[in-house]
Parts: sequence; structure tokens; C-alpha cells
Amino acid sequence: MVEGHTKLAGPDLAQGVAVSDLPDGGKLVGHCGDEQVLLVRRGAEVFATAATCTHYGGPLVEGLLVGDTVRCPWHHACFDLRTGEALRAPAFNPLACWSVEQREGKIFVVEKRKRTAAKLRDGNAAPDKIVIVGGGAAGFAAAETLRREQYQGSIVMISDDQAPPVDRPNLSKDYLAGKAPEDWIPLRGEKFYSKNNIDLRLDTKADRIDLHSREVVLADGGRIAYERLLLATGAEPVRLAIPGAEQSPFHTLRSLADCKAIIERATNARRCVVLGASFIGLEVAAALRSRGIDVHVVAPDRRPMERVLGPQMGDFIRALHEEKGVVFHLEDTAASIDGGKMKLSSGGTLAADFVVAGVGVRPRTGLAEKAGLKLDRGVAVNSFLETSAPGIFAAGDIARWPDPHSGETIRVEHWVVAERQGRTAALNMLGNREKFAAAPFFWSQHYDVPINYIGHAQRWDEISVDGDITARDCLLRFKREGRTLAVASIFRDLESLEAEAEMERQMTG
Repeated sequence: MVEGHTKLAGPDLAQGVAVSDLPDGGKLVGHCGDEQVLLVRRGAEVFATAATCTHYGGPLVEGLLVGDTVRCPWHHACFDLRTGEALRAPAFNPLACWSVEQREGKIFVVEKRKRTAAKLRDGNAAPDKIVIVGGGAAGFAAAETLRREQYQGSIVMISDDQAPPVDRPNLSKDYLAGKAPEDWIPLRGEKFYSKNNIDLRLDTKADRIDLHSREVVLADGGRIAYERLLLATGAEPVRLAIPGAEQSPFHTLRSLADCKAIIERATNARRCVVLGASFIGLEVAAALRSRGIDVHVVAPDRRPMERVLGPQMGDFIRALHEEKGVVFHLEDTAASIDGGKMKLSSGGTLAADFVVAGVGVRPRTGLAEKAGLKLDRGVAVNSFLETSAPGIFAAGDIARWPDPHSGETIRVEHWVVAERQGRTAALNMLGNREKFAAAPFFWSQHYDVPINYIGHAQRWDEISVDGDITARDCLLRFKREGRTLAVASIFRDLESLEAEAEMERQMTG
């Protein structure tokens, strides 16, 4: 912050605040110099950290304290109050921390502390060579964690994408809407990889795994030896077999290149048909409406997002998009495309300068299948994210793991889950035995309305609603046999965090 441009909030913490102003478990925002600082009291201890989340700048004073950590209200990142370390995605950068003194009944923030590097891990437990296949959320998080944990061995990261790892949720949200600059999109700048001695090989395809020689064989015949291997190959968009689609301006959205192609197409277009009324499809619809494009959504569903969020939320989401000018054609599908016209199965015809399909993704399990790893509608892993082959781990969209909250084996396609699994897999490749037990979390943005979802409910027999969905102030609990499996909310950030913490308590007993 620069004084004169940004008004500093709260008291000057360098001048001190009364101890009585900060009760046990309390949070207070003030400033020290030209920076906003969060004060937190836990028992006799007082912590001082940066006041905003390092992910998207969420106000931590509105977050939740769990032990000696603070959780962000926006996207559930978690930070260590003692060290500032980012313990949970989607944040990776640490919080700044300040020294605190207590004297004469007052609390003073003294000076910003220098960060200290993590201790070197026991070299006997860590492998010399780690290979990561995949350049998405899980792959990046694993590589970042390995170096943050002071792993000194070789890291090779293989990605068939042309761009370094990017903040993919932004591709269907602010970046596509034209509200986020491109320099927000990379998860790290290119120098990060060279500086941290991460051998990032872009536009490189892994063809198979040689289990006997413990090597990844590339499509060009090259071989990369590993001692530990992480499969983080992600998922790919489902491509519909629609007559005429290949001869038409037809797009899917997964990569930065995909997003740029849609933006370029939208520059000189007036009308778009979006296929699919789930998260990606409707986020694309919202982004394109922000660009002034006429958007028609075609989907076989009765309601948008009903399969995940239920009928009441589905009706609200439809009304929200219709208020913004989106036209829905539900319980219908695309029969064919001819030039600038799409024929629907119902017999209707829509004009379309271009089409974007957001009808789901399929896990990219081909590499695992070739290697003979156990599959179960994805790559089967244990609680430590290790596959049926010792030393080979899987994380992200491809991994099906035993979820302790639902009691089921589940596979989810959520960005934050993939990042958190990447971190857990990295720790376990270093010789830890850390179970992945985080409750799944995702958020979806529709214009100015964020929807947060915690847990996993493939089926339910009751949805309880607290608040008013149409007033954009609600919390929905998805229950089966009286037990809450998932919680969706709009502008109930603290309660969403509390639901996450409660699920974790249930998992740990």
C-alpha cells in the first residue's frame, strides 16, 4: 500500500492497543507503517500477520481461527499464525509476520520478521529423482511443495501444455470476462522454475511408464528416470460428436490457449451458443455476457446445476442468468451445426457466430492404464494417494481416493482439491505418511454472486435451507439419513468455513 492512495484502516498498532480490546480468540485489523496488519489472540499469545489472503486478497479478519491457524473466508486458504506459511491451497505465498510485545496492559506491533527457510529434510528418506507428469493444479502444487520443504533432489515436470501452470479457475471467470490482466494468470513466473531448479518441460507428452526400469518414456522416445513418480495428468473436455462441429467455430475451454481463442472469437462476434448448464458452461456464459455477447445455453438438464446443487438453487441460478440476458434451451441438445446455425433436437434453430461446449471432462487415465495400475473410474489410490504400484502416486482429477467423511471412494474435479492433493502427494513422496483427509471445496462465480461448496454429496434425501436463496443470503445442507454430506452457500462465508471445520472434526474423531 502507498500512503495517500490507500486509506489505512484501524488503529496504529505501533502505538499499541489495549489488551482488553483483543479478547481470547479475537481478531483486530490495524496498521503498522503503511501495511494493514491482523492481530489475533490465542490464550496468552498474540500473533500479527498480513491482513489479507495471498490468494485473491480476502479479508482474514472475517475468516475462521482453527488452532493456531487462520482460514480465508473467500476460498478457504489456511495460514499458520506463527510462521505465516500457507498450509492449504489455493494460497501458496506466505503471510508476512510481525513481532509483538505486550507491556503495561497494551499490545504493540514492533517490526516485520524476516522469513526463515524450512529445515532440510532427512536425506535418507527422500528420493534422489522425482518426476511429475502434468502441469496443472496438482502437478504445480507438488513441485512447489517439494522445494518449499527444502527437497534437494531432481524434479522433472512434464506437461503437454504449451504454457507454464496457470490459475485455471480464472480462465472461465475474470480473465475470460476481460476483468483480469494476463499477468494474473500464471501460478508463478517463468523464473520460478529455473530459480528453484525445476526442470519444466512444456509441450512434452509422456507415452508410457516402464515399471521395470522405473522410467517415464516420452512420445519422442526419450526416457526420464524416477524414484518417485506423481501422475497428475488431469482431465480433458468431453468433445461432442455433433455433425458439422468440425467445420464450425467450435471451442472447449481447458487451457490458456483455449481461453485466448474464445476471447479472439468474441472480439468480432455477436452471438454465442454455450452447450452445457453446469459450472464451466455457465461461468463462460456469464463472462461472455460481460463482453456484451448474446448468449444462448443449450442443455439436456431440467435446471442448471441441479445435479450438484439441487432444484431450488438451480432455479435461482437460471433466474440470475436470465436477469443478465442469457436465454436457456433446457431439456434440449444440439443436433447439428451448419455454418452460423445450430439445429436443436427439438427442431428449433439458433444463430451462432461461435459455440463453446462445457459439458464436462474425462479423467486422463491412459498413462496409468498402459502401466497396468488399478483403475476405478479414475486411478485408484490409498489414503496416502499412492497407486497400486509402490512409489507411484496420483493426484487431482484422475485420483479416486477413500474419503473419510462420506465413507465412499470419490473422485472430484475441483481445482483446490487438486492443489491440496498435490501437496499431500509431495510430502508422502518425501517419506511422510500423511493421509489426505481434507473436505472437498470449490467455488463458482456467476456475475457478482459467488457460490461456495464444501463436502461431497453424490446423492441426498434432504436439502435444508437456512436463509433466502433469492435474497442471495443462504446456506444449504445436503443430507442423507440425517447426516450432512455437503454444504453450499451464498455470502455465508464464515458458516461455510465452520462447516468445513466440523467435517474435519468428524473425520478425525
